Amino acid sequence: MLQRITSFLLLFSFIVSCAVNPVTGKRELSLISEEREIAMGKEYDPQISQMYGVYDDEKLLKYVDDLGQRMAKISHRSHLKYEIKVMDSPVINAFAVPGGYVYFTRGILAYLNSEAELAGVMGHEIGHITAKHSVSQQSKAQLAQIGLGLGSVLVEGFDQYAGLAQQATGLLFLKFGRDDETQSDKLGVEYSTKIGYDSHYMANFFNVLDKMHSSSGNSLPNFLSTHPNPADRVVKVNKQTDKWQKKLPGKSFVVNRDKYLNQINGIVFGPDPRQGFVENNNFYHPGLKFQFPTPEGWNVNNLPSQVQMVAADEQGVMVFKLEPTDNQKQAATTFITNAKLTVESQKSVKVHGENAEEVIGTVQTQNGVLKLMVYFIKKGKNVYSFLGYSSTQGFVTYQPAFKATMTGFKTLTDRNKINRQPDRIRIKKVTRGSSLKDALKKLGVKDEDLEQHALLNGAMALSDNVKANMLLKIIEKGK
Repeated sequence: MLQRITSFLLLFSFIVSCAVNPVTGKRELSLISEEREIAMGKEYDPQISQMYGVYDDEKLLKYVDDLGQRMAKISHRSHLKYEIKVMDSPVINAFAVPGGYVYFTRGILAYLNSEAELAGVMGHEIGHITAKHSVSQQSKAQLAQIGLGLGSVLVEGFDQYAGLAQQATGLLFLKFGRDDETQSDKLGVEYSTKIGYDSHYMANFFNVLDKMHSSSGNSLPNFLSTHPNPADRVVKVNKQTDKWQKKLPGKSFVVNRDKYLNQINGIVFGPDPRQGFVENNNFYHPGLKFQFPTPEGWNVNNLPSQVQMVAADEQGVMVFKLEPTDNQKQAATTFITNAKLTVESQKSVKVHGENAEEVIGTVQTQNGVLKLMVYFIKKGKNVYSFLGYSSTQGFVTYQPAFKATMTGFKTLTDRNKINRQPDRIRIKKVTRGSSLKDALKKLGVKDEDLEQHALLNGAMALSDNVKANMLLKIIEKGK
């Protein structure tokens, strides 16, 4: 603890430096050196890869990386070593972390419709790195921590087990200001234009996201949630594109729609049931062959590293994950020690014939005292854990849901669930000119799915004309 306090006190004597921003040429506050920035990226990257998983398609990964590396070479920070990955997540998102790390989800790749759109989004994310937006946010966060004083570092031990407060996860959703987003849009136009893409199509993708939001009535996709107004954004991107294309007379600018579509042919669309899925308030994992009930009305977030369940009022939480041991008693002991748990009860139990440890106790956190119920269940060579927690006052309300889920864990035997396959994007060719609606119906799309397919194909109107030999995305349902 003394070492931690000393480290924080050293921050007060830290000389606040002003570094030159490589994009603007202006001096700005920076508490983080470039060496530290690169080290941060190396630290976050394995956490991100573990939590969200890298998509298993070497050809697609290379295709996306090659485009990004071409762009990195003409960026304002071409000396950095850029790593560009495709994450195995259906969420529509792209993001960057300090030091040259850029991530696209397969979800956003499914909704892009050309290399030009991919290049625009790539340039936007590389722009966050070259303009040091995330470094600036981190510097401001450090100053805020200093302002809070030592009290914010006096509690340790529980966050890493809670599952919802991981450092890398927070960074993924680090919100940039509107000025930063506007600057990254400009850089996206500049970089994609310089490597020969028509960045007008970057604006097309913003229209897709806007229509997606308007049609669903839900919150904005992550990529759009902190960005400028889409309509205003489209106008600005088109103006910036015209400006940059005039700076490069005689240069041709490509779209490469068909090339891109052929690259994503077969990409998994939506949640991949092979990694676990929820159906009728039950979570099923076909690969590991287990299932457990999920409380009705709770939000379930399935990640490669854990399953998170959050009550509708967000006052009760459960986290399910695989433990790094093959002994349930040892897993319980390690948890109690590392989380500094005050144990109220601990006992050995059976869960559908499997050996398990049940632990109930309290833990002191930065936000007060939490009460926990934890189950460590031995199944085969693995030990799985359920961690349920709430405030001490709310525990009596959530304990029945915690217990029902944890004691409902059992072996999955239903072959229909075990053999479930994901939906995929298939690229089909239109045989003759017609309206989009007629073309989709001829390709087997049901009436109730027409609007979704129109959105998927660049937010076209169903009445729009499509020409013979045009490629369209079709969702092939899993079996």
